[in-house]
Amino acid sequence: MDIVHVENEKDFAPEVLNASGKVLVDFWASWCGPCMMMAPVLEDMAKAYPDLKIVKVNVDAVQEPAVKLGINSIPAFILFEDGKAIKKTVGAMPMETLAKQLGL
Repeated sequence: MDIVHVENEKDFAPEVLNASGKVLVDFWASWCGPCMMMAPVLEDMAKAYPDLKIVKVNVDAVQEPAVKLGINSIPAFILFEDGKAIKKTVGAMPMETLAKQLGL
């Protein structure tokens, strides 16, 4: 599945909160080195987990969801299932570690 980039607050709910199945949200910023390191990891994850929807949210451009979800460090990853947050982890890591921490 392709990686979706949420560009504004109004797109967050339809892409994440109203989505069925599992959605992995990556909260990132362009100035964040570890966030940039995670970009190819998420590309690999999209290939390895074709049923997993991956959504990237730039916290500089789309702040409201990050504030509401208590994101205070990036990169942060929240796994949603049927619109409900079920797992959260923070920091750059290999794909296998991220998948294990999220229970994939």
